[in-house]
Amino acid sequence: MGLPTVLKADRTWSGAGVRIVWELEKAKAAFCSLQAPPQLLRAAKRALVNGETALLRPALLRRRYIMNAQSYVEGREATSLIACWKGAVVGSLQFEVLHEQSPGGPATVLRLIENAEIAAAGEKMALRLQLSGLHGLDFMLQKATGHPYLIELNPRTTQVGHLALGPGRDLPAALFAFLTGQEIRPAPRVTEKDTIAIFPSEWIRNPASTFLQSAYHDVPWEEPGLVLAGIHTRRQHNVWLSRQKWMETFSPSRRDRL
Repeated sequence: MGLPTVLKADRTWSGAGVRIVWELEKAKAAFCSLQAPPQLLRAAKRALVNGETALLRPALLRRRYIMNAQSYVEGREATSLIACWKGAVVGSLQFEVLHEQSPGGPATVLRLIENAEIAAAGEKMALRLQLSGLHGLDFMLQKATGHPYLIELNPRTTQVGHLALGPGRDLPAALFAFLTGQEIRPAPRVTEKDTIAIFPSEWIRNPASTFLQSAYHDVPWEEPGLVLAGIHTRRQHNVWLSRQKWMETFSPSRRDRL
């Protein structure tokens, strides 16, 4: 398919197993690096410190990752979440990615959009694979044309799956209504803003991000333990920003809830 090419290692996440390669020699080096089994010490640290055990088995068995390559599409990223049952899509959301945690990693700021091509792609995938539940699809919006190109399908919800964003945009309500045969009773819309900042990811990416104030910052204030867990997670990643500094970002009334 020529260069540039996007190399991906199966069973990786957060962009850690993705490389965009522009030269043949660097492509060879990236292939060998991505395919290699995880180091045992790294896997042990992940398990003991971060509670992530996914690396242990391939590290112990010295199992190499399965590799694949995709054509490079220049443009900006987009994502979609569909709710479906036995191949029928009962609701969907589409977003343009404004920021991500790292290149090729999870989105931290999303803008709600309506894209008929993305919606149609979700319907075709659900029908062809007879999908049920919540599934996330990632796209590249080609710079020259704006057309979406599907790059990945994940059999799970995404960071915004719980949000009620108005009529036709409450996926849990749509799926529940479909399965029970009841009318859809969506929850009140959580925000009138189209831009969503993900907690704690956007704060992790940039504690001074203007989106923490201008966008809807999806902080679960009603669950103080969960908020503190998000703060502690960032601390485990060697954050330079102290908990006190983070809390100064918010109003006193919100700090009191913690």
